[in-house]
Amino acid sequence: MRELSELIEVEDPAWPVLGGELRDAAVPVELLDADEERAAAALVQTQVTVRSFLGAFVLHSGGAFVDDGWLRVYGSPAADNDRRLPSLARVNGYPPVTIPDWRPQAGLVVAHDVLGGVFVVQGGPADQVGLPGQPGEMVYFAPDSLRWDALGAGYGAWLSWMLAGGTEEFYEGLRWPGWRDEVRELDGDRGLTLYPPLWSAEAHQDLAATSRRVVAMAELLDFARETSAQFDEADPGFLGTV
Repeated sequence: MRELSELIEVEDPAWPVLGGELRDAAVPVELLDADEERAAAALVQTQVTVRSFLGAFVLHSGGAFVDDGWLRVYGSPAADNDRRLPSLARVNGYPPVTIPDWRPQAGLVVAHDVLGGVFVVQGGPADQVGLPGQPGEMVYFAPDSLRWDALGAGYGAWLSWMLAGGTEEFYEGLRWPGWRDEVRELDGDRGLTLYPPLWSAEAHQDLAATSRRVVAMAELLDFARETSAQFDEADPGFLGTV
């Protein structure tokens, strides 16, 4: 296990570039300040350097609400967390003290969206972790299909795309008129459940006609996992603890 100094004393740290992208994002971004001591501990357990966007984001931020909170990207524990955004450590069940040989089961959950979609950095060979894609590739559990999809990019490219307005393309067909007003004020541990469900033919035909209700994100993820297992007779695996 690398010590903190090995993770932060690097050439070409990513934060100047990432910080600029966060400030100049094409979509609204609310960035939370990090608790410095707990941020350092989270970085050590994550074992990535600050040359990467992931390491820089963990060390320098308490997470972010992207595109008026449609997307929640997890960082270190926030210094002031009135918005109840979970940390990367909480979402992935980090041990309370640093353990050298601890690793996430299949990959690192780095973000959720308001519909219960899950973004994960794939953690190993597909036949071993049960996720598509290659190690280090971003994969997404889609709430409208209840399946995992490989996105063909790593964390840094994915985050840059989201900040540059990629949410509009990625969520095409999954937003309805007035969605910002429903999403903007939600806390980080809350999401929206739709009826008829997002994966149903009725929702696909007329998303705006669905009824929507605010629920705990944990409830949304549990429902998606249970439904996926019923449909495919296969558990999609860990979707994060929120």
